[in-house]
Amino acid sequence: MRAGAGTLKATNGPDSLVAVRGLCKVFADRRPFARATSEVNVLDGVDLVVPRGTAMAIVGESGAGKSTLARCIALLEQPTRGEIWFEGQKVTMLSKRELLAIRGKVQLIFQDPASALNPSMTAEEIVTEPLVIQRIGTPAERRACVMELLGQVGLATEAAGKQPHEFSGGQRQRLAVARALALEPRLLILDEACSGLDLKTQAMILELLANLKTTRRMSSIYVSHDLRTVSELADEIVVMHRGRIVEQNTTAALFKNPRDTYTRELLAAMPAMETICERRLVGAGR
Repeated sequence: MRAGAGTLKATNGPDSLVAVRGLCKVFADRRPFARATSEVNVLDGVDLVVPRGTAMAIVGESGAGKSTLARCIALLEQPTRGEIWFEGQKVTMLSKRELLAIRGKVQLIFQDPASALNPSMTAEEIVTEPLVIQRIGTPAERRACVMELLGQVGLATEAAGKQPHEFSGGQRQRLAVARALALEPRLLILDEACSGLDLKTQAMILELLANLKTTRRMSSIYVSHDLRTVSELADEIVVMHRGRIVEQNTTAALFKNPRDTYTRELLAAMPAMETICERRLVGAGR
């Protein structure tokens, strides 16, 4: 089911956290030794609504446009055309000062935490930084908040004085989650946050995210090429192919009755589909 015009009636509705309308993103393709600069349409007229309190997954192969869509929603990438609404406010044409307030409500966790964390900072400084930028709390209040967050993501308070290189990959990703949660965002976006981790660490991070989904009750978007991973977390799945949304449905319904050919290809390429499908259907009470 493609996200159509009827869905977009919720753009300014009370149940809509984010609404995207006609979003297009064009990049210049500057290949070495090319005589002319061509253009690549990474997003091609994307319509999408993220309801409040929903865990949504955006899946597709590499180059489908899912990470670019996530960066646009996180206001880190300016779309070429189209509109983005956040909590009923159009945010695509805001000034830098106005964007600063909105960005605190939308946090993006990247695939590689090592490249996203300042190597010269301690864990405490990394988690404190967004609070300082947004001018939230006194130094004592910020420190108390940081210690609490480190505990919530499974890092000991003794880790506060360590630098990123002193942590394992999974611990660095936990640190990235703690920093993202510092501003109590309305929306948490995770772009392939588990793809570079070993299976054991993946399981630990997925358990952490599942707990946060219950305790924080915020909206979340999981960007991934791995249907197995997102099936454990997402209430709804959006399938992207060549810059377009080709299907959108609840997780259980999408596994049970995929409508688009590309979705069926993704499911066929995933091992143990029946086991995951049954688990989702049981969880949905069907």
